[in-house]
Amino acid sequence: MSKLRVSAYAISLDGFGAGPDQRLKTPLGIGGEGLHQWMFPTRTFQKMFGNANGDTGIDNDFAEASMENVGAWIMGRNMFAHSRGPWTDDGWMGWWGDNPVYRCPVFVLTNHTRAPLEMQGGTTFHFVTDGIHAALDRAKKAAGAKDVRIGGGAATVRQYLQAGLVDEMHLVVSPVLLGTGETLFDGVDLKKQGFRVEKSVATAKATHYVLKK
Repeated sequence: MSKLRVSAYAISLDGFGAGPDQRLKTPLGIGGEGLHQWMFPTRTFQKMFGNANGDTGIDNDFAEASMENVGAWIMGRNMFAHSRGPWTDDGWMGWWGDNPVYRCPVFVLTNHTRAPLEMQGGTTFHFVTDGIHAALDRAKKAAGAKDVRIGGGAATVRQYLQAGLVDEMHLVVSPVLLGTGETLFDGVDLKKQGFRVEKSVATAKATHYVLKK
């Protein structure tokens, strides 16, 4: 059965999914790269960018699993672009170059209309202006029997959590403190929604938690 899931989503010890001041030079916010030090060296991540080498082991196992059985993605505008407001003809097509890592339809939440953007490798970005439920309906239809993965950012994940729509989460707690930034759990009662911690695994760079209902 198709699920709406959050996978390989990294947060700081103090609960932030991105640092402050997200912009072109700091797409993850100030200090945000520290959240993903567990992921960058993995073979899975390196292969996404054409590199043959990379670390194996537990972190890579989780990274690899996060990409399995995904038929569509949902993300917020901030995860697609550094710009704000109405779309301009600036040639921006995402952070990932001509051949993004998604390889399936991606539904981008935005307040501003934009035509679909077809990329190499099977990725097409669709821009959804009528909210999280409409994006989820479209993503589920596109995914078929496969899962829909919420890529981020924190505000997008939080909206789906607040609406009680997320079925499963893999959270990665990185050993960093950001102090401020994009919080993940404001207004969210995971226990009330029926989540339980099914698995926790610590590595040298992070602790992985799998939560299911």
